[in-house]
Amino acid sequence: MSRTRLGCGVLAAAVVALVVVSLSAQAQSAATVGAYTPPRTPWGDPDLQGIWPGTDMVGVPFERPAQFGSRLFLTEAEFKAREAEAAKQQELDVLEFDLQKPPAEIVALGDVGGVTSPPPHWLERGLPSRQSSLIVDPPDGKMPSMTPEGVARQKTAGGTYTRQTGFKSADELGPYDRCISRGVVGSMMPVVYNNGNEIIQAPGYVAFRNEMIHETRIIPLDGRASLPSHMKSYMGTSRGHWEGNTLVVQTKNLNGKTGMQGNGMMLIPTDTLELVERFTPLSSNILQYEVTITDPKTWTRPWKVSFPLRRDNKYQIFEYACHEGNYAMRNTLSGSRADEKASPAR
Repeated sequence: MSRTRLGCGVLAAAVVALVVVSLSAQAQSAATVGAYTPPRTPWGDPDLQGIWPGTDMVGVPFERPAQFGSRLFLTEAEFKAREAEAAKQQELDVLEFDLQKPPAEIVALGDVGGVTSPPPHWLERGLPSRQSSLIVDPPDGKMPSMTPEGVARQKTAGGTYTRQTGFKSADELGPYDRCISRGVVGSMMPVVYNNGNEIIQAPGYVAFRNEMIHETRIIPLDGRASLPSHMKSYMGTSRGHWEGNTLVVQTKNLNGKTGMQGNGMMLIPTDTLELVERFTPLSSNILQYEVTITDPKTWTRPWKVSFPLRRDNKYQIFEYACHEGNYAMRNTLSGSRADEKASPAR
């Protein structure tokens, strides 16, 4: 994997600061959509085509830390602290280390330290963001309370995100472990690498491609009905329409086997989940993404995630040959059998 990284130095720091300020201002202007008029396709739709990685949002917490309260954006002092953390992160990413005994300060970052961890220099960080959380509604940036049924369901979710042994069969591993899917929301959430998203348009259709596990949704815009409710799948049935310059996509018929976090392996909903996504161009290079999540069997109210995507047509989306290299699943199951032999009482 090869991605262009910003080096250290005064010029790079100045560029980072300018771009981040621009991203923040554009994200804050999402509520006043209308100032920017995007180009049109030859058939007259707003032209959103391009590559829109989510890399810049990797360092933004999913839920808002308590110290930020109801503020969606950091103060100048808070942002400088985040910049300092990013600079320290960049230093740690290029250190040589023993995977079996990584330095404590690297493990504390949460990205490495396990037996399947990638080396830090593989990871993609993007630019520091002023946004305090990916969740924007409820206003405190916290996920709403789960129903008792939702809480109970999470106890059996997570795959290798929650344990590394004791799996009886492949069915107990998560969909990401098995290279099946990360689901609609899981595929959009910024993670440590392969955050590429690509939009391609044709008359009456939009194709949306996620880099990791190479999902592609073909979204009709002609007003056709969803598929029958019993026809469910990992990515569901998506139907789109335009509201001004905003592409609105409603997705139903999800099978309830992929979640909102942990690459689709955590925060698992039911198959009654409905999603409404909104893709709003705020400038030639900023596309605001928003998704409203509704599943009354899992959460006590709908909730919303929103963040800007920055166009990067130089970003290369490589083949994600997940199944071809998925030795982890075989090794996890064989390791579980070995642990059983070593500890028969387990």
